[in-house]
Amino acid sequence: MNADVHIWWLGADAPDERLLVTVRRAIQAVFGVTVRVDRQPDRPTHAFDPKRGQHSSTEILKWLVGRSLSGGRTLAVTDVDLFIPVLTFVYGEAQLGGDAAVVSTARLAASPEPDSDRTLFDSRVIKESVHEIGHTFGLIHCDSSTCVMARSVNLLEVDAKHTALCADCEARYRALHQKDDHHE
Repeated sequence: MNADVHIWWLGADAPDERLLVTVRRAIQAVFGVTVRVDRQPDRPTHAFDPKRGQHSSTEILKWLVGRSLSGGRTLAVTDVDLFIPVLTFVYGEAQLGGDAAVVSTARLAASPEPDSDRTLFDSRVIKESVHEIGHTFGLIHCDSSTCVMARSVNLLEVDAKHTALCADCEARYRALHQKDDHHE
């Protein structure tokens, strides 16, 4: 089965299968594409920065591009903390109009206690996953604070977003997606 989006778990711990299925369903619903959870044993071993104690999301993206499955985009979901050099941390990163995105669950929990608020945690992971895959489809940050494509620099901003595209971003996505369909 070919998929438009492949989801890979790249975490240090065992994958949360229920969460990956929930993310799959959300991406499928928002973008109307086929999404599949794949099991891949490979992990990017070079992305860890010992000085920061974090993983470089950019290095993970570069690594993913070389391993992307044909016929689709790849979303890596991980439990490791991510950064880019100019920011203390990021929830995720994606190639704008590209094939790869990564989302970290590390800073999306309501509290350090496991399963403290599972619904809130799932909602945050879904929003950030949809957001990053939106970038791979060519969508940029939205000025509407409730659009899933809004920029999020803290959990309050993540929580303020809906899990769907606003009307403007939906129209942009449809136009970009229609353009892609004509080139296939």
